[in-house]
Amino acid sequence: MTARRLRDIAHLTFRNPASLVYLALVAAAAVFVTVDTLFVTHEDASFAGLWLILLSAPTIFAFFIGGDLFGEGVTESAWFLYAALPLSVLIQAFALGWFVRLLRGASPGPAHPKGA
Repeated sequence: MTARRLRDIAHLTFRNPASLVYLALVAAAAVFVTVDTLFVTHEDASFAGLWLILLSAPTIFAFFIGGDLFGEGVTESAWFLYAALPLSVLIQAFALGWFVRLLRGASPGPAHPKGA
């Protein structure tokens, strides 16, 4: 991969307004889950972590399906979730940036070509 291609990928992932809003939502959910896990006592299990899973859907489900191909023990381990979650979020931030760039590049041009 060339440096320009890496720079384009980083730009689509981290410098696009839509991607930044998405990443801010994920960061806010991560802070909420962390505070809920560390400082709030519950009589039963908390569903706070579900927000992170929902924000990283549908790509995290692809990771879960792919992990099931290697056996049930893989997807049930904590390291798998800690790796799949940020990868899913980064893939979706890149996809949002790419989609926004696609929409901006698809602006309608003149009805007839310049030479006609």
